[in-house]
Amino acid sequence: MSSAPDHQVPAGRVARFRAALADSPPLLWSFLYFFCLLSGYYVLRPVREAMAASSDVEAVFPPALIAFFADRGVALGEFTLQFIFTAVFVIMLLLQPVYGWLVSRFARRVFLPVIYGFFIATLLGFYAMFDSGMAGRGLAFILWITVFNLFAVAVFWSFMADVFGNAEARAYYGYIGAAGTIGAFVGPVLTRTLVERVGIPNMMLVSAALLVACVLCILRLRRYAVAREAGRGQASGEKPMGGEVLAGLKLVAREPLLRWLALMVVLGVGIGTLLYNEQNRIARTAFASAEERAAFFSTLDLAVNSLTLVVQLLVTRALMSRFGIAPALLVPGAAVILGFSILAASPLPLMVAIVQVVTRASEFSLAKPARETIYTRVGREWRYKAGAAIDTVIYRGGDLAFVWLHKFLSAFGSNVVFGAGLLIASGMTFSAWRLLKQEAKLPPERAPRPAAGDDAAATA
Repeated sequence: MSSAPDHQVPAGRVARFRAALADSPPLLWSFLYFFCLLSGYYVLRPVREAMAASSDVEAVFPPALIAFFADRGVALGEFTLQFIFTAVFVIMLLLQPVYGWLVSRFARRVFLPVIYGFFIATLLGFYAMFDSGMAGRGLAFILWITVFNLFAVAVFWSFMADVFGNAEARAYYGYIGAAGTIGAFVGPVLTRTLVERVGIPNMMLVSAALLVACVLCILRLRRYAVAREAGRGQASGEKPMGGEVLAGLKLVAREPLLRWLALMVVLGVGIGTLLYNEQNRIARTAFASAEERAAFFSTLDLAVNSLTLVVQLLVTRALMSRFGIAPALLVPGAAVILGFSILAASPLPLMVAIVQVVTRASEFSLAKPARETIYTRVGREWRYKAGAAIDTVIYRGGDLAFVWLHKFLSAFGSNVVFGAGLLIASGMTFSAWRLLKQEAKLPPERAPRPAAGDDAAATA
């Protein structure tokens, strides 16, 4: 694997992609890995959205939980999203030390398959729950898929930083992101095509099969990660990294770069949460059944993924290879500020959907690959521990704060909600600028060691 992409490639985007595959063999396996991962997630995402937006509280919550809150004068159905986001945050707090222990005590070849194996096994359990119509299945599934999305994707990008160097990341992460977007496009198509024919339980099996393919890709990519680490004299991921279980959170608290990165993520979450809640409010009143809501959310996901794919294929690689990560971090902020300015003045339902599509697409196609590129220039604890802490417990902490903020602001009308969103978007853009200042202070990536033959030639 070369240390940098070949810039002397034939004209044309397809030719450049073929040259990239020839120049970097792990790119194809990374492409397939992210495709299967996001296909597996997006097969199930419409089901999650349909359950979260359900007006049938008994389909979401266990009867005992409904009765518990009813005895205290609280109608649980009026606080569905707030309860879910609170529960997810608590779960993340509990899982963070478990994840920290796993990646500290076991080598990469162990903890990566274990994480995905856990998700595959639980999917089989959900098949049985949905097939039997078990009460409270909605809440259990919503909590599970939220944890799955954050941990599985966070682990993926941490692993990519083991496989690729910084120059390769700037050149290839757009392609890899596009693979995920194609998978995210295929997932809703499968759901929209199959869910009304085969039912929700069988969609769990489809997702489980795609995660099995992810494990096979991990096994193939390990050797490339080992070769890169050996070539640059880095600590081997095939040995336990050690360190503290809660090192990730401590690193975020101590390091300025990670603090600004975490703040940027939290404020980005705030923007998404405000839009998500408005989207669910619209769906709850517009659609009567879970199947109709699942079809609506599938259509929205298709729009997001279509725009994301266009940007990834036409813009991301060229932008990051030529100008670095600065435009990829700042342009989404400017787009969100413009969108929320429009919504604050005219919060029409169609405009909410459009801004939601633009916001999510810019995050997936530009901001996310740019942030992940930073991790190629730092140590493994930053990647696997601090990166995971930001993408899980800190991310969901932002979710929790903003879902309750939305509950408060919504009492004053949509204009107030989106006015607050405009301030949040401005703060996110400022955080991105400060993050770039810290990123510029990182040392350059260590060059690969010359092969023995190269040494001999140099001294001949």
